[in-house]
Amino acid sequence: MTTTNHSHSASSARAATPSAPFGTDVTWTNWGGNQSATPAFTVRPRNEQEALDAVRFAIREGLPVRAVGSGHSSSPLVQTGGVLMDMSALSAITGTDLTGRRARALAGTTINAFGDPLWEQGLALGNQGDIDKQQIAGALATSTHGSGKNLGSFSSALRWVRLINGYGEIVEIGEGQLRELRAAQVALGTLGIFLEVELAVEDRYYLQEEITYPTWAETAATWQADIDGNRHYSFLWCPDDDSCELLDLPGSPGQSMANRSYTKRYNIAQVKDEREISRTEGARLDRSYRIYPGGFTTPFHELEYFVPSEHGLEAVQAVQDLIRTKHSDQKYPVEVRWVKADEGYMSQFQGRDTTVITLTTEPGTDYWPFFRDADAVLQEFEPRAHWGKIHFMTRSRLERLYPELDTFIQIRREFDPRGMFLNDHTRALVG
Repeated sequence: MTTTNHSHSASSARAATPSAPFGTDVTWTNWGGNQSATPAFTVRPRNEQEALDAVRFAIREGLPVRAVGSGHSSSPLVQTGGVLMDMSALSAITGTDLTGRRARALAGTTINAFGDPLWEQGLALGNQGDIDKQQIAGALATSTHGSGKNLGSFSSALRWVRLINGYGEIVEIGEGQLRELRAAQVALGTLGIFLEVELAVEDRYYLQEEITYPTWAETAATWQADIDGNRHYSFLWCPDDDSCELLDLPGSPGQSMANRSYTKRYNIAQVKDEREISRTEGARLDRSYRIYPGGFTTPFHELEYFVPSEHGLEAVQAVQDLIRTKHSDQKYPVEVRWVKADEGYMSQFQGRDTTVITLTTEPGTDYWPFFRDADAVLQEFEPRAHWGKIHFMTRSRLERLYPELDTFIQIRREFDPRGMFLNDHTRALVG
């Protein structure tokens, strides 16, 4: 793939107002309904130049800028009273490289839009999560992930990015700039506005699904064997018989789901003829990108914490004890997954193989007491948090948990010395 550097100086374009479609006093609300903002301008650039004009307008007017993707984050990442940039119109796969196993896409491309175009070129994303509606820039900004002990997050696959920095310039970061690339891999939207990205991908592959419903004793007994023995392994532990239904998952027929796990195993299968494809629930065999999404369509709120893998079982049991003893009204499943260590400075997986523990609550309920108690119970395991989920991270926690925090902050200031891409939430963390 070839690329052109489109760097400009901030003085070379002077837009009176953003040239893209924009509105004022338009209230934005996220998918889960727990975050909203009324920016001065909501801009929907239709191309790169309109995005550039909008950022330069914001620089001149002294307005902060935040980008919004599909709105799946339940933390206050998007909020701004300045310019909110909706990047959804910048959506396309812009290049593939079968030999180098790379794919390029515009920042607003949703994860589900990668499937068919990559497959036709003999490629596929190496892993995906339960939901595939997120825009790729948002998934990268928050280190969104799937499950598999030898598989990294989306962010770990980032190899190149074109973005608009705080000077109103388009700049590129590639593998020849590892210092900056590791900052860009998980940047919380604070380096600038992403325009186009390149991901490492894999040769296309099929997956065979196996859904089982073991008791908790059985889940714990085969803990490490399941992690080691499957490309993708994850489970949702159900505290109550009705837990599965809350996430639109089929429970075990004829058995109570209380204290059982809805267990997912996906492994690569050889398919010579696509007539072999099976969509039988619980035993699907299909192209990888059709297997991954869990189909969660009902909004919910989540807290998602990341602990070193060696403490995974102990941490899950601590959460189970909390639900049984103090928060027995919490019926949603507890999801448990695994992610390989990576090198992104602000990645939840930086330097450590990780067990992921996801706690879910119902919109409209007061989830704070449960989430605060879960945060407290997990502290002994040095947890990091998903940047796109509800969390209790502070600057002092980051200083303890992220060894490259200072490096990231230094790079962020190099890209955005005036802090125009910060909001109150990110300023407290990395300002």
